[in-house]
Amino acid sequence: MDLLASEWIKARSVRGTWLLAASTVVVTAVVGLLGVSALLPEWRTALPAEVDPVAVGLKGVLVGQVLVACLGAQLVTGEYATGQIVSTLTVAPRRTAVLAAKTAVAALIATVTAVLTVVVATAASQGALAAAGLPSADLGDPATVRALLCATAYLVLTAVLGVGFGTLTRSSAGTLAIVVTVALLVPALAPGLPGAVGDLAASYWPTTAGQASYTRDGTGVLSPVGGLAVMAVFTLWTTVAAAATLRTRDA
Repeated sequence: MDLLASEWIKARSVRGTWLLAASTVVVTAVVGLLGVSALLPEWRTALPAEVDPVAVGLKGVLVGQVLVACLGAQLVTGEYATGQIVSTLTVAPRRTAVLAAKTAVAALIATVTAVLTVVVATAASQGALAAAGLPSADLGDPATVRALLCATAYLVLTAVLGVGFGTLTRSSAGTLAIVVTVALLVPALAPGLPGAVGDLAASYWPTTAGQASYTRDGTGVLSPVGGLAVMAVFTLWTTVAAAATLRTRDA
């Protein structure tokens, strides 16, 4: 408990923690509104028959995930940047316990951030859709509720990934490069990959699978819950690799 309290004090005392949390909420909502505005010229002419208003409203998660991953990463990389990690590991030599405490604090902050992000983005986007006369989500529909819960869980998992990547790289810039590659670059390039490689990347790449979880019906061969499970397994593997690296590497 003392270790958790210590990590919480360190996290809350850093201004960047709250700036990243607030930015995640605002940017996700704004990008979601931009997704709604992109539909307006097509309304009543070429709007897809099966448009998913939930997915449209949560388009901003594509950007928000980068910010929340950086939020998780800075709990580790900030200490490496200042040299405080030496003091931390001297006072608490059980390195796995230190990483577990940082991960728990990141997950806690990310959970609050993710809930606010999904609520604000959904309220703003669905209100904009309704005001424009476009189909909006039925918030009482179980499929909609499941998509919103999956979006929240996806953002929390991304923050935990940030902790893992931050531990592996010990660098904020390195973590950002990995997150952008994993979350944005590979999913964007996957459709252009040849044959079975492209099909596998399009369906089973962890962030692609995770992003499919917050649509109403999922995409590809995975169900929404199955897509989130793929993301969870990838996050677990990354955390295990980070723990092993932290135990065997000099501070």
